[in-house]
Amino acid sequence: MTSEQIEKFFSKAKLNSLIRVSFKTRDAIVGIFIQTPDYNELKSKNFWRIVSEANYEQWKQSNDYNLVRMFNGAEFTRLVIA
Repeated sequence: MTSEQIEKFFSKAKLNSLIRVSFKTRDAIVGIFIQTPDYNELKSKNFWRIVSEANYEQWKQSNDYNLVRMFNGAEFTRLVIA
């Protein structure tokens, strides 16, 4: 998916919602896209930071960026609100 397609999805869904992300070459994950200080720069390059559902509560308390993974939006095939 392009960054424009992903942004269009987020115009309908909240950024802090649980999202199921399907990929071309890996299993789908459920997580939350987060905004970091470099969000706009990463978005322009079609990279996205996602906290998995399993790590979200811990991330919310600690804001530990080691719990966050970065993904290339070109590998996304589908986004669905979980």
